[in-house]
Amino acid sequence: MTDIALIVNGENKTVSVPPETTLLKMLRENLNYTGSKLGCDVGDCGACTVLVDGLAVNACLILAAQAEGKEVLTIEGLSTLEKYHPIQKAFEDVAALQCGFCGPGMIMATKALIDQDQDLTKQEIKDALSGNLCRCTGYTKIIEGVVDAYQEITGKKIPATKPRVA
Repeated sequence: MTDIALIVNGENKTVSVPPETTLLKMLRENLNYTGSKLGCDVGDCGACTVLVDGLAVNACLILAAQAEGKEVLTIEGLSTLEKYHPIQKAFEDVAALQCGFCGPGMIMATKALIDQDQDLTKQEIKDALSGNLCRCTGYTKIIEGVVDAYQEITGKKIPATKPRVA
């Protein structure tokens, strides 16, 4: 067994798991954070996306031990039952999600993108979410939700395209 000390959703945690345990398995089975989903288990679908020290990662692809000493944010750490995070609210307002399986990963990938604090275009949003698959939607509403969340959080508008630099 390997003891892993980390911060999950702002709380110090220490967990003892076998060395081959993935971060996703530890979060779901040992810490009961079940919002991140096990989809493909090979890093293709993004349903398990969490933030590790602010970076979006597929929790199914990294070992729990790699999160030692790091800060992990899951979908459960974004909000309370009384108050949604602006990204969650934007997704709900535009009906961006249908079955909800991809939702936590999409929302966490969106948070990582918006937290970069850079001017974005719709194409850059599409590129950033390309590792998150959804079987239910055509992605139009998801992109709309990201745009609305970005504008709500940053106060910036998203242009159709970025101006070219000569």
